[in-house]
Amino acid sequence: MKKPLKKSSAAINANQTISEAFGVILRHNLEYMLSWADVAYAGDDIEGVHQVRVAFRRMRSALVLFRKAIPREITDPWGNEMRWIASELGPARDLDVFIDEGLNQMSGKIPLEAGEVKFKAIAVEHQAKAYERVRAMFDSERYKRFVSDFDAWLTNCGWFQEDMPSTVRSKLNTSIRIYAAKVLNKRVTKVLQTGEDKHNMTSEELHQLRIEGKKLRYATDFFSSLFDASSMANFNTHLKSLQGLLGTMNDVSVMPGLVEGLLDGVDDSDTNQYAGASIGWRAREYEEVRGELDKRWDAFASTAFPWLK
Repeated sequence: MKKPLKKSSAAINANQTISEAFGVILRHNLEYMLSWADVAYAGDDIEGVHQVRVAFRRMRSALVLFRKAIPREITDPWGNEMRWIASELGPARDLDVFIDEGLNQMSGKIPLEAGEVKFKAIAVEHQAKAYERVRAMFDSERYKRFVSDFDAWLTNCGWFQEDMPSTVRSKLNTSIRIYAAKVLNKRVTKVLQTGEDKHNMTSEELHQLRIEGKKLRYATDFFSSLFDASSMANFNTHLKSLQGLLGTMNDVSVMPGLVEGLLDGVDDSDTNQYAGASIGWRAREYEEVRGELDKRWDAFASTAFPWLK
């Protein structure tokens, strides 16, 4: 098994056109995904599925971020295939997080040992089945065809081979830096608007804030090299801090639904008692984490936007 690539940003620069940067970003993330595919298939390291899923999210995000330059009717077919692949990886990733960051962290802290052993065994069994689904996806002709066809599309700049208005085609040959600044400004404005009433937001609304923040995070990853490095690093530090908190809150908020699925058909008092107690344990963590939201939000919202300089 080849060693997976380390996480890095695509090598784009201010001299590139929109079209060139689009191709470089997608190629970079496709190669990153492929380097982690064997790890995800083996299932011995939970980073495998995580990194493959991240790569697909980043590629899907790139398709959206470049939508003003490349019509969605050209990119939507690829986005649909990426969404399908990510959906096949989703259950395994959810259970990886639940077991590694949930059950393992709670181990021994709730005095219901018999229930803990039984409940974790159920979770591990479901995890194994989820990885069977992951391997079936990698073995499928649909996945293999996607990789082959998408690779060829990138190599041949397939978006340029499509029929499109001359104004759209000419825009693809303009500066990526100007385009990136507009995209980043739009995305940060969306985040600020979504989180404006953060004190009264429901779990679902906080989840939407997290999604908007993730879109901004991917955009800053793609375009950081186009702007002042120090300023972008400072902005990303505050954005990542906010995203980390929102991610933890989301993991806790989706836990009851995940637990309900694991307990479907289970009629054992020890298991059910422990499952209920585990939800209560993480609910307490949710309130503690949410208490940090104001501080991290204010730090993020007051940070200068490097692309406006």
